[in-house]
Amino acid sequence: MSDMRTPLKKVRGLGSAKEGTEHFWRQRLTAMSNIPLILFFIGLILSLHGASYAETKAALSHPLTALVMLMVIVSPLYHMRLGMQVIIEDYVHGEGTKVVLLMLNTFFALGVGIVCIFAILKLSFGV
Repeated sequence: MSDMRTPLKKVRGLGSAKEGTEHFWRQRLTAMSNIPLILFFIGLILSLHGASYAETKAALSHPLTALVMLMVIVSPLYHMRLGMQVIIEDYVHGEGTKVVLLMLNTFFALGVGIVCIFAILKLSFGV
């Protein structure tokens, strides 16, 4: 069977990184998990509309609500990071710029996630 790669591609070692399928399924899985999570979040926001600070704090400090809220943060942030990674890899052509943007994408998702998780845990434990 003949090799379909060009001589230049053989020298550079470019080609499939064997990660495309896994990335694809992670993005689809997080997309599906985001549907019920975001519906829960919207329902929570609507149920707390007009509630006092104490009522809101009590609702968010319930362990089940806190756990679901943590999932509401983690799943969409991971989904966003995966989606932005694809956009950066497809449309940014400079290798140095691509690496910097991919790092910033990860740091942004981590930063937002850490701040949100801290806030939820703080409310949950009543500190």
